[in-house]
Amino acid sequence: MLQAALVYVNTLMVQDVLADDEWAEQLTDADRRRLTPLFWTHVAPYGEVKLDMTSRLVLGG
Repeated sequence: MLQAALVYVNTLMVQDVLADDEWAEQLTDADRRRLTPLFWTHVAPYGEVKLDMTSRLVLGG
């Protein structure tokens, strides 16, 4: 369940980048082929997790 949620949030973040006109002009076809929601470098599974409940991740804005 956690992996599915992570892929979902990553998908929303990638969609936000693709919807931005400035990024759309900079990305090549090769860049677009390499995009995937399966990245996890922003996840620290065994480290300290700092959760900020006073801010939200803006998705689909």
